[in-house]
Amino acid sequence: MEQLITPYGGHLVNLIADPARVAELKQAALGFNSLDINWQQQCDLELLLNGGYSPLTGYMGQADYLSVLQTMRLADGRAWPLPLCLQVSAAQAAKIKVGESLALRDGEGFMLAVVTVHELWPADAALEASVLGAAPDEAWYVGGAVEGVSLPMRHDFLTLRQTPAEQRAHFVRRGWRQVIAWQARQPLRRAQHAFILRAAVDNEANLLIHPMAGGDPVESADYFSLVRSYRAVIGRFPSATSALALSPVYAREHGVRATLLNAIVERNYGCTHLIVGGEHVTQGQLRRGGDVITHEDYQHAAEQIEAIGIGLIPFPRMVYVEDRSQFMAEEEVPKGARAMMLTAEEVTRRLQEGRAMPDWYTFPEVLVELQRSHPPRSQQGFTVFFTGLSGAGKSTIARALTTRLMEMGGRSVTLLDGDIVRRNLSSELGFTREHRDINVRRIGYVASEITKNRGIAICAPIAPYTGSRRAVRNMIEPLGGFFEIFVATPIATCESRDRKGLYAKARAGIIKEFTGISDPYETPERAELSIDTTDLSVDEAVQRVLLKLEHEGYLR
Repeated sequence: MEQLITPYGGHLVNLIADPARVAELKQAALGFNSLDINWQQQCDLELLLNGGYSPLTGYMGQADYLSVLQTMRLADGRAWPLPLCLQVSAAQAAKIKVGESLALRDGEGFMLAVVTVHELWPADAALEASVLGAAPDEAWYVGGAVEGVSLPMRHDFLTLRQTPAEQRAHFVRRGWRQVIAWQARQPLRRAQHAFILRAAVDNEANLLIHPMAGGDPVESADYFSLVRSYRAVIGRFPSATSALALSPVYAREHGVRATLLNAIVERNYGCTHLIVGGEHVTQGQLRRGGDVITHEDYQHAAEQIEAIGIGLIPFPRMVYVEDRSQFMAEEEVPKGARAMMLTAEEVTRRLQEGRAMPDWYTFPEVLVELQRSHPPRSQQGFTVFFTGLSGAGKSTIARALTTRLMEMGGRSVTLLDGDIVRRNLSSELGFTREHRDINVRRIGYVASEITKNRGIAICAPIAPYTGSRRAVRNMIEPLGGFFEIFVATPIATCESRDRKGLYAKARAGIIKEFTGISDPYETPERAELSIDTTDLSVDEAVQRVLLKLEHEGYLR
């Protein structure tokens, strides 16, 4: 382990071992147990290894964990707002022994670091829930010293990725002493641009535009859009006093505590100030645990944690004053002047409907990226998920709907019928509750990939259980449209259509675990559409679905 002392931010911890030690660790790790860590854990590990989480030299022990939750300080009194422990499941914890070394690996099996286990304890779920608003289920924590083998492998925007030491060296070369960081996680608006420039002038400081680049980039097209938008707009900042780099930080939902942790990271990157707030929030976000935090909150936290060593610059509520053609803090607007702003909901609505955005809202090059990553609904992917009893008419309607959508053209359409999926994707599965859930989740995953890539997925499984249907909805809704269609045909009608004799066999006990007879069907709790095909033709049923899709803007 090495500590660098620079004019910026004090001591900087470097946990990457020297080449000789790395070779020793790789050889020794052949006999270690391994833990595969997810992307958020990889981001935390990266910030541990490169010094972004200085002064930490590993994962916290239990005393630090409790102290941070209760006092926002480490056990030795140093400021630290959030626990940083290696989380494992109860099953994994049962196999870990205090004193042993664990190899930490990414999803591809590459070893990133070795942690020597000093402590192992169960999470204090009650304390975490009371302080942070949520707690992991049956989690255990590992505390211990870390030796780094390699930073997590990244392949995106490599020229924009700087370690804290590299960023500090950049500041030294340019003679920057006062540096304001803007930790962006949304594309830049003109209001933000105006305030950031004003903050730089008021504080006689330079600017580091430092978008959050934590997480798995492959899972988020929005991330690429965000970085492209900042690359496109960086020229609107003064080139002599501004820089663009990416931060391994990921967005956390712990309010002021997360803000203060981000402030520590920016201090370690060599910045003297951090702009906090200033990004869109939706009306539905809660104040605790979300982004709706008042300036008083920030001020109170800053007074508590003066030892962080970085100034917080609260972003005020900015509005566009038409009479002056400029952005102003809302409290500074002259009486009688017309002030305008767009809410997050209004921006989303305009993007979804393909409507124009006012010129004062954002820059043209940023708007292009917004429109690319958030096309109107008529260009987005979506999933139509039919569910209902055997014989209800799901497959027939799904096939007819697929045909009609293919006839319209414009987007690829994929039919994931229950029987087809059973034959080609889930042939090894039976009909137990567990296997039914696995089958439905497989269908949901395939549909989510189709939706993410702006295609149309038509699914028609029985999907009898609320839990698995909800899981599929949660999987797909962040990526595009999701329409659950409950084919609510009564069981008597379904039995009368029993072409394969399945109901008769189920009644006779020949077929076990048959939905509606010997296995339950849980009625959908919030289906977008309910269709009873008892007295409805296939074309009429399809038309009802098409009208719903058209009404929601997914079809023109």
